[in-house]
Amino acid sequence: MGRIYYTFLFIFFSYILVSAQEKVTPDNKPRKILNAQRITNAPTIDGNLNDVVWQNISPSGNFNMYQPGNEGVIPSEFQSEVKMAYTDKAVYIAVYMYDPDPEEILKQYSQRDDVFVQADRLAVAINTYNDGLNETRFYVTSAGTIGDSRVSSNNQDFGYNVVFSCQISYDEKGWYAEFEIPYNALRFPEKEIQNWSINFYREIKTRNETHTWSFINNSIGKETQYNGLVVGVKNIDPPIRLTLFPFTQGTITNFKGETETSLTAGLDVKYGLSDSFTLDATLIPDFGQAAFDNVTLNLGPFEQTFGENRQFFSEGTELFNKGGIFFSRRIGNAPSGSFDLEDQEKVLENPSRVKLLNAVKVSGRTENNLGIGVLNTITGETKTIIQDTVTGKIREILVEPVSNYNVAVLDQQFNDNSSISLINTNVTRDGSFRDANVSALAFDVADGGNRFRTSGRAIVSNVNESDGFKTGFRSELDIQRIKGKFRYRVGHDFANKTYDINDLGVNFTNNYNNFVAGVSYEIFEPTEIFNRYDISLTARHRRLYKPSVQTRNDLSFDTFFFTVKRFAFGLNGSYFSKDDDYFEPRVAGKFVTFPATLGGRAFVSSDFRKKFAYDLGVGGRKAFDNPRRSYFIDFSPRYRFSNKFAMILSSELSVNNDIFGYIDDIEEEVFFGQRDITSIENTITASYNFDPFKAIDLRFRNF
Repeated sequence: MGRIYYTFLFIFFSYILVSAQEKVTPDNKPRKILNAQRITNAPTIDGNLNDVVWQNISPSGNFNMYQPGNEGVIPSEFQSEVKMAYTDKAVYIAVYMYDPDPEEILKQYSQRDDVFVQADRLAVAINTYNDGLNETRFYVTSAGTIGDSRVSSNNQDFGYNVVFSCQISYDEKGWYAEFEIPYNALRFPEKEIQNWSINFYREIKTRNETHTWSFINNSIGKETQYNGLVVGVKNIDPPIRLTLFPFTQGTITNFKGETETSLTAGLDVKYGLSDSFTLDATLIPDFGQAAFDNVTLNLGPFEQTFGENRQFFSEGTELFNKGGIFFSRRIGNAPSGSFDLEDQEKVLENPSRVKLLNAVKVSGRTENNLGIGVLNTITGETKTIIQDTVTGKIREILVEPVSNYNVAVLDQQFNDNSSISLINTNVTRDGSFRDANVSALAFDVADGGNRFRTSGRAIVSNVNESDGFKTGFRSELDIQRIKGKFRYRVGHDFANKTYDINDLGVNFTNNYNNFVAGVSYEIFEPTEIFNRYDISLTARHRRLYKPSVQTRNDLSFDTFFFTVKRFAFGLNGSYFSKDDDYFEPRVAGKFVTFPATLGGRAFVSSDFRKKFAYDLGVGGRKAFDNPRRSYFIDFSPRYRFSNKFAMILSSELSVNNDIFGYIDDIEEEVFFGQRDITSIENTITASYNFDPFKAIDLRFRNF
C-alpha cells in the first residue's frame, strides 16, 4: 500500500511540474500598460499635484473592483488615476483618488508601517524584475502615514525599510498622493531598457471596497501575477546604496531597592554590493531596544518559544526562512552547556543569554530569479561563576564557547508562481561542544493554470556531540486544489527518531508518520448578507514511526463569516480520539493515554471603523468519561478617542480543571498528578500620535 501511495504522489508531482512549464497569465487576459515619462526637473513632493510635470503627463485610470469581489462597477466619483515619471535618480508617482465626500474619509493617525488602521490606504506595488512573485510595496494612508514591505511568494515582510518620500493633500474632489522613490530603494538590473511591472491598490474604508489599477481575479493565482507592464523606463543606472541606522537606548532598573542605569548604542549598516545584492551588518549589537516577550506558565513537555523582536533578524529575512529550518532566536539564546553544583556551592553569576559579537547577512536575487542568501553570526564565550561557600574558592565553568552560526540559501523561482530552494544551516562551537548541520530541499510548485499546487520539504539533520554522531530525516508533502470555490488537499508528514534541528531551528517532536486530508468552500463575490465566508473540514491520522502505532485521530472544522457591515464571526470545533502521548512522560519508550475530547471556540468581531469596537471569543474542551475540562474567554475592547489617540484593552481568562500531567521522574519512574490551573492575562496598549512621524506609545502587561 505504501509503495502505491508514494508512486501516485511521484506521478502527480511530475504532472504538476511538467504542466507548470506553460507560462500563462492566471486568467489569460492581456496585461495593462503604464507609460513612464522621463523628466528633467523633478516635481516638489508636497502632495499638491499642480507641478508642470504632472500637467504634461496623461493619466491612466479605469480602476477595477477587487474586494469584496470583482463584480460591480466603480462609480465615476470614486474612480482613481495614476501617473508615473522618472529622472536619473528616482521614480515619481502621482495618484488621484476621487471622493465626493472627502470630509467623511477616515483618517486615523499611525506610525510608519502601521498602515492597517481606520484610514483609507493606497499601495504602489513595483516589481522591477517582472517575475510575478517579488515586488516592493510603498504605502500611504489618508492620514499621511507611510509604509513599505517586500512581497515574495506567500510572504509579505513589513520589517523591510527603505528611504522614500510621500505627501498627501485634499480638496473638494478627493485626496491625492505624490511619491518620490529613489533608485537606492529599489533593486533592478543594470541594463538599457528596464522590464518592470506595477499595480496600485486603493482601499476605501467607508465603502468597504478595494480597487486595483490592473484587474486581479481574486479566485485564481496570486496578486503579484496580475501586475501591469511599465514601459518607457530606460538608461538608468543603479546607484550606490548605503544606509546607516544608528540607535541609542537608556534603561533604569529597580530591583529590591537597588537601582541600575545603563546606556547602550549601536549601528546597523545596509550597503548595496551590486544592483541586486545587499549587505546588512550590525555593529555592537545589544538589542536592548527589542520588545519584551509574552512569557506564560509552561507545564508542557516542549520549550516555550517567542517571535523575533530584533530588527536585524526580522528585516529582510524572507530568503532565510525558506524551508522552515532557521529559527533566529537560537542566536544569542541561553547557553547550550550545563553544570552540576556540589552541596556547599552556590552560583554567583549564570548568564541567561550568550553575547552576540557580530552579525552579517548578504541577500539578493539575480535577473534569472535565483535568490542567494548568506547569514553569519559569531557569539562570544560564556561562563558560569560558582563559589564554594566553605572555602570561598571560585571556579568558572564554560557553558558556551565561541560559536559560529551560518545560514546559506539558494532559491530558484520560475513560471511566476513556483520555487525550489536549497537551504543549509550550520552551528560550529569551539572545543568539544555540540556541533550541528542541517540541509533542506523545499519546493512550492503550481501548474500554469494555477489549478493545483504541490509543496513540501526533505530535511536531513546531523548532530555531532561528544558521545557520537546522529543523523535524522524529515519529509513533508502536500497536494492542493487552489482554484475555484471548492478546494481540497492531501498531505503526509514524516520524521524519524533521530531528527533534530534545534541548534539553529526548532522542532518540538520527531518520530511520527502522519496523514492529513481536508476540504474547503469559500465565496469570492459578496452576497446580500456576506462579503465573504469560508468553511473547512480537516481530518488527521497521527502515528509513531517506530514502533508503528496509532497515537490519535483528529477531526476539525473552521468557519469564518464577514458581513457587508464589517461584522465578523465564526465557529471552530474539533474532536480528538483517545491519545497515546509519548512525549508528556519525558522518558523514552513510555506513554500516557489521555481520553477522547470534544471542544471548540466561537468568536465575534465588530466593525473597527467605529470609535468603539471589540473582539470576543469563548470556548472550552471536555473529556469523555473523565473530569478533565477547560473553559476560556478573551475580550478585547478598543476605543478611538480621536484620530490621534487610541487605546486597546485585552483580557484573557483560562480555567483548566482536573488536568492530568507530568510532575517529575526518577530514572524509569514517572510521576503524574491532577491539578487545577487558572490564568489571567491583561494588557493595555495606548498610542498618541502627534503626526505620522512622532508618537508616544504605552504597553502594559500583567500575567
